[in-house]
Amino acid sequence: MMTMPKRIFVAAYRQSPFGKLGAVTIPEIIHQALTEVSLHGGFSLEVVDTASVGGCLTPLIGDQVLLSGLVASERGLQGKPIETVENACATGGQAILSVVYKLLLGEGEVGIALGVEKMRDHEGKADGKRIGKVLGTASHPDDRPGKVFVFPHLFAEVMDRYMKEWCVTERDLAHVPVTFYEHAAHNPYAQMRGVAMTVEKVLTIEGPNRYIAEGLPLKTFECSQISDGWAAIVLATEEGLRRLGVDRARTAELVGFGQATDPLSTKGRDVLRVVDDQVSRPAYTADLAPLLVKLLASGAFGLYHLANQGICSRFEWARHILKSAGLKTMVQPAKTGEFSEAARRPAYSALDLHPLDEMFGKLPPWQDATDRFLVEMGERR
Repeated sequence: MMTMPKRIFVAAYRQSPFGKLGAVTIPEIIHQALTEVSLHGGFSLEVVDTASVGGCLTPLIGDQVLLSGLVASERGLQGKPIETVENACATGGQAILSVVYKLLLGEGEVGIALGVEKMRDHEGKADGKRIGKVLGTASHPDDRPGKVFVFPHLFAEVMDRYMKEWCVTERDLAHVPVTFYEHAAHNPYAQMRGVAMTVEKVLTIEGPNRYIAEGLPLKTFECSQISDGWAAIVLATEEGLRRLGVDRARTAELVGFGQATDPLSTKGRDVLRVVDDQVSRPAYTADLAPLLVKLLASGAFGLYHLANQGICSRFEWARHILKSAGLKTMVQPAKTGEFSEAARRPAYSALDLHPLDEMFGKLPPWQDATDRFLVEMGERR
């Protein structure tokens, strides 16, 4: 996670209910979002220094790219640094990070991030095949042939592999959408807030609920629904809050963030990268606890180190865990400098176990301790 060299706060936030926005154009949606968030925050757009806007499907379905130009069309935002971002399902979040980056770089003190989607026509209808094709552009070209609803088809293949790998059933996984629908019932902005879902409904193939692809287990009710909606968030530095007249006690602070991107192809994605330049001694509490009791009863005093026998890098440990658990996930070595860490980790932290080795005998090797832990957790196969 990246820590913040400058304090940044959420000064205001507004969003639409998600579902069907009806006969409204993309420029009108952006105007509404900017108007409502500025009114909610109690400021005019003239005080905003920068903005970012994202829409994953809107540019392709609505035939409208350069959404940033629509944002810049609003009074008070002309000529300011505004950009359009896209990062598939994380597009709205990417707009937020884009504004954060610009504030950290000193391009301003107040910024607005927008997320916009318009997937239905003015009558509230959606072209499922077209949306499936457009969603498919977020996949690797080599993964698309033979698929109509490309994106959900790919997830259906993932679901199929998961069920076979972990011996779970469609009924087991049907509880997932049921839980999501239950959450939606408590969210006044959720599209499916008024819909009751049960495991039996998810498993019953009738009406709108059908299998996404022949021979694969994913069903319509297990997929995200087609939706319209927008959200806008105002981010500000401490100076920006003063300019907006917003009391810091009424804000939420962004204390850090992290980001990682998977390769686009579904092939070779099961790769775990673990540092090989940090060495330590793993310790299993089930081994440590009995010895600690003996140490307390012995009346000894001083500083003692206790761990299982042997040392290893985090990469070696991860490789042993995956092999012992029977997982096929590939693991590759990496260096500490390739990751952003909130705390600096020592390269060598293997503790000296003297004199406890002599006092109470040696604990089992870390490999043995790891295997027993996996057995206890039901992960050893």
